[in-house]
Amino acid sequence: MAFFSTAITTLQTIVILIGAGLCAWGGINLMEGYGNDNPGAKSQGIKQLLAGGGVILIGMKLIPMLATLLV
Repeated sequence: MAFFSTAITTLQTIVILIGAGLCAWGGINLMEGYGNDNPGAKSQGIKQLLAGGGVILIGMKLIPMLATLLV
């Protein structure tokens, strides 16, 4: 079972890092939209920022629940 525990921890880390990258990218797009007064970039930035937050929440809450399914 140590393999599954390690695999779940690794998967959780990867998902959280992907979400953090998406948040960072969304923040950059949001700031670019405010800098250029571009409503399209602002909209895309806020969507990416919120989607990244959702992916982080999935990584923090849903992935550890996989451990209970395997035990």
